[in-house]
Amino acid sequence: MSQAPNGAKAAWALEMRGVTKQFPGTLAVDHVDFRVKKGEVHALMGENGAGKSTLMKVLAGLFNDYTGEIYIDGEKKELHTPVMAKEAGIGMVYQELSLARRISIFENMLAGRLPKKNALFIDKKAAIEQARKSLERVGLGDLDPTINVSDISQCDAQLVEIAKVLDSNPKILVMDEPTSSLSSEEVERMFAIIRKLKAEGLAIVYISHHMAEIFEIADSVTVMRDGKKVGECPIGETNEEKLVEQMVGEPVKDFYAETQRHISDEVVLKVEDFTRWGFFHHVNFELHKGEVLAISGLAGAGRTEIAKALIGVDEHHGGKVYLHGKEVNFKNFGEAIKAGIGYVTEDRKVLGLALTQSVADNVLSCVIDKYSHGILYSNKWQNDLVDEKINDMSVYPADRDRLVNSFSGGNQQKVLMAKWLAADVDVLILDEPTRGVDVNAKQIIHNVVKKYVEEGHAAILISSDLPEVVGLADRAVILREGHIIGEIPKEGITENSLLIAANGKGEYVTCQK
Repeated sequence: MSQAPNGAKAAWALEMRGVTKQFPGTLAVDHVDFRVKKGEVHALMGENGAGKSTLMKVLAGLFNDYTGEIYIDGEKKELHTPVMAKEAGIGMVYQELSLARRISIFENMLAGRLPKKNALFIDKKAAIEQARKSLERVGLGDLDPTINVSDISQCDAQLVEIAKVLDSNPKILVMDEPTSSLSSEEVERMFAIIRKLKAEGLAIVYISHHMAEIFEIADSVTVMRDGKKVGECPIGETNEEKLVEQMVGEPVKDFYAETQRHISDEVVLKVEDFTRWGFFHHVNFELHKGEVLAISGLAGAGRTEIAKALIGVDEHHGGKVYLHGKEVNFKNFGEAIKAGIGYVTEDRKVLGLALTQSVADNVLSCVIDKYSHGILYSNKWQNDLVDEKINDMSVYPADRDRLVNSFSGGNQQKVLMAKWLAADVDVLILDEPTRGVDVNAKQIIHNVVKKYVEEGHAAILISSDLPEVVGLADRAVILREGHIIGEIPKEGITENSLLIAANGKGEYVTCQK
């Protein structure tokens, strides 16, 4: 293999030079230079669709038609297949985990390379021991490798995925939104593992839209926009405002600016003594017209479980729900939608969208019955409605016929929001509505939510992004271990008050007997 010039072998674990990747009609990566040192955490940032994920997929060997040069430890490598990338020392941890939930941890970790004895039978004892050693490297030495992935937490599953990748002894580890499903405590646990790997000399590429994380864990940062590299510097030489301006091309002002909304005395949704045993118990709250009500709490407190029970996806064992003063008891989600309640799921790829169908099919999926007469369906109205909603959400490209799986994650989330705008429901439950989206897409979604409630609707917000709760919520009820323990009014909502209350401490207005 040829050597990179200018002493690259000594300086860089990874150097990508002039890398370009083109799709039909789109130059996704445009002559990008990118480099990472050994023992460095290098953040890679940019809006959804900026080209950062495509650049990393080139590194992972997913494309055989890229141009440019790639050096690993100073040696030029051709990375035209995943096998070639893995052999060169590239490890990828994707945002959507590749683990099979219904089989054991050790079978997941050693899939395709389980040790055998007598060339015929799997050596289960050796496999378990090998998996255990790899788990120890990520702080999971006490985890039983024989249990199924479905029986462990999201954080542990993320660490198992990392252990699986580390088992191949990579020189460069790429982590794509590794904390998107984790609580603040679990993020700190993840950071401790990253610092340990960094100390071992691993070069880490860290992709995240969370600014606070970047300044906490990264040593350097590279920013991409429209397929091009637009900036690179040590993390200490930049700030949030500069990074945002580089990502979007202009300053984003007043992102979490205070808004004054008129909240009506009219109660749209009332929940009394709502219970699902083992998940949440004796929950009470009211949602007013024109209000964003946050259900705040630590991961595992029961927030999503309450939402799913409210819309009839999961059962509940007691309590009453009133919509516009009328008691409702939804047997399925379809009944909830017809009554006027929508749900933006935290898992857009699996539960929110039909990825292999068009934007139009997804946006119209909740309103087809409304425009049907018996077995007849008129599509004269549909194009105008779809175009209106995807323009409201700034979906790019604004192509109603394009398949959803061809869009970036942020634009997929915008399509999901457009679907519920088209449904015109009275109450919209937003479960992690900006997870894994860039700062510009986040601002668009926030503005749409504000406009939605200003028009007389109401929203319930479930979010692990505390600045998002502070910026959007008019009131927050605090959920801890399945119980609502208190309520914080608008003027008292801060990141600190939310965290302290979620841990069962601090001052708040008690709203449960």
